[in-house]
Amino acid sequence: MKMENIRKLSQTELIAEESRLKKELFNLRFQHTTGQLENPGKMKEVKKDIARVKTVIRENELKAQA
Repeated sequence: MKMENIRKLSQTELIAEESRLKKELFNLRFQHTTGQLENPGKMKEVKKDIARVKTVIRENELKAQA
């Protein structure tokens, strides 16, 4: 997911997206431990997406405080 797309989301949508990505990461980790994960690079990609979403959420919080 690109930053420009993430920045367009509202705060509630960002929180929902973070939750969805965390569930996806959990499922990927589960697949990895059971040996069913075909693309281990997907885990790295999802972790980066979570970090991007968290960054935008924090930026919005700081804007609201200022």
